[in-house]
Amino acid sequence: MAQRKVWFIGCGVVLVIGVGLLAALAFGASKVLDMADKTLLDPKVYEAVRVGDAESEVRAKLPSGDSFVKDALKEGGPAEPAGSTCAWYVSTSSSADDVLRFCFKDGKLAEKAQYRMK
Repeated sequence: MAQRKVWFIGCGVVLVIGVGLLAALAFGASKVLDMADKTLLDPKVYEAVRVGDAESEVRAKLPSGDSFVKDALKEGGPAEPAGSTCAWYVSTSSSADDVLRFCFKDGKLAEKAQYRMK
């Protein structure tokens, strides 16, 4: 009888750990998909916009950019223009290490930059 109890307790522990691991895996996968949806950008969009274009028109072509990887994308890039607001994206090109940055000032695209992620 005591061995049977230990066996049931062992199975319960394994079940709880298994469910916890599946939940962690699902959470991680949802974060990766969320990041991809908010930060991946086709390089054709980057090429199509020009410095001086209206901020509203440019932002309409961009994903939200609000992601937990935003701080990592900022690293290694050129200095941001003074007084501007910037948005960072990961290029969908074959080289997924490319960061595409758009900086806006006074309602216009003030600068765009492409650089390698560090």
